[in-house]
Amino acid sequence: MDDKAAINFYKMQGLGNDFILIDSRSEKLNGLDLKKLAIGICDRNFGVGADGLLIVHPSQKAHYRMQVINSDGSEPEMCGNGIRCFARYVYETDKLKEEVISVETLAGIIVPAIIKGADGGISMIEVDMGIPKDEGMVNLAGFDFKKISMGNPHAITFLDDETYGNIDLSEIGPLIEHDPHFINRTNVEFTRVISENRIEIKVWERGAGATLACGTGACAAAAAGFILGLIGRHVEVHLPGGALDIEWGDDQHILMRGPAEFVFEGKYYL
Repeated sequence: MDDKAAINFYKMQGLGNDFILIDSRSEKLNGLDLKKLAIGICDRNFGVGADGLLIVHPSQKAHYRMQVINSDGSEPEMCGNGIRCFARYVYETDKLKEEVISVETLAGIIVPAIIKGADGGISMIEVDMGIPKDEGMVNLAGFDFKKISMGNPHAITFLDDETYGNIDLSEIGPLIEHDPHFINRTNVEFTRVISENRIEIKVWERGAGATLACGTGACAAAAAGFILGLIGRHVEVHLPGGALDIEWGDDQHILMRGPAEFVFEGKYYL
């Protein structure tokens, strides 16, 4: 096959929230319709398959710029699991010596840090996700939602165990995502409190649908729970794909800690 018609990519995942990563510094993306590329490459039947596309760009404001395009072609402001995958990729492939990296996003400059284990390998990525913004409450479809912005919009509702267990994510998720109340649509988190320092959430992501994890969603749910007096500042957030460690510091910044893993690399033929 003609390599000139192919793009090199890496498949990565954070708690099962999976991404195709393409480095624009080495791949020729000029002239390509990136929305169309994202829809095609993220298709799980006719493409590689992923929740979204991450593109590495150079930046004049930070070490790097991260562009995120959802599997439906829409472009969100930020992606929490995505930025951990992004940070691991640039740290390892660029052979960085500094372990704190600045990344330009549509939600501003985000700062991930590499955390190493006893064996010297990467154990997890910690990300300063900034200051959550409380945007009030709204009642939709019979549920009270706390609106939190993590640079991108979230609607969080807290449910009792029975309601949480019976929630039809595929039915109620898109209903809330596309509700006219949200001008640019919204991410939706259905949440139950396990204890003061543990919560569980099911996520319906704007532009991607039901996913195994959402980093900004975990942060938003943790912030909403603390604001409502349901949980403390430091919580373990359980998602279908695994757990994230979320801490809301006294400086009002939220720290997210979790894994990011390479899956495979390959060529995508245009």
